[in-house]
Amino acid sequence: MRTGVIAKKLGMTRVFAEDGAHVPVTVLQLDGCQVVGQRTQERDGYVALQLGAGAKKAKRTNKAQRESFGKLSVEPKAYVTEFRVDADAMIDVGAEFTADHFVVGQKVDIQGPTIGKGFAGAMKRWNFGGLRATHGVSVSHRSHGSTGNRQDPGRTFPGKKMAGHLGQETVTQQNLTVVRVDTDRGLILIKGAVPGHDGTYVKVSDSIKKARPAEAPFPGAIKSAASAAQPASTPAEEAPAVEATEGGEA
Repeated sequence: MRTGVIAKKLGMTRVFAEDGAHVPVTVLQLDGCQVVGQRTQERDGYVALQLGAGAKKAKRTNKAQRESFGKLSVEPKAYVTEFRVDADAMIDVGAEFTADHFVVGQKVDIQGPTIGKGFAGAMKRWNFGGLRATHGVSVSHRSHGSTGNRQDPGRTFPGKKMAGHLGQETVTQQNLTVVRVDTDRGLILIKGAVPGHDGTYVKVSDSIKKARPAEAPFPGAIKSAASAAQPASTPAEEAPAVEATEGGEA
């Protein structure tokens, strides 16, 4: 099991498939996703990688976190979380992930907070049908009706579906498909909707219900490894592409 990444939700758009059909996608961006810590079996009792994403001002970071980031020579991060990994999937502290950590067509699980909707009624929160539109119902058409019992047991059971706070809870969308990957801009395009509002940080990891593709890099795609392999592998292939791009912009 390899690590996932932290991505920022930028919004939704659409792309066109080869047959001309438009596909709604959510655009995720890797905002400086780096390894900021390691958890080992000997020291912590479990194996995991601590990742951070997004820039945070040092003056807005508490002293303990500033010292922790300073020892690792990593700038303070706005969002920090952990991913459980296997012992052979550990990555050095400071390594930054790239978008080709996932491949096109791969299934991923995305975890994030849903959009908060405040205090909502039973019809919006639980999809209740409401009361009748006539026959004695005057000003309570959208109420949820009776909530308790009679003299026995004479109370409302815990967990009763009623009006209350809606949204702002952590959910996981499983088996979402990666449509495109833009390594240069650090973008991952996911088919369909993703939890959270624009600007939310979400956790993207390999699907637990589908096998990881063989072409997906292990233990992960990081900038240091990509830059080291780039001059030796594709120096001649990139030069024409850069020249063509510059010519097109000019």
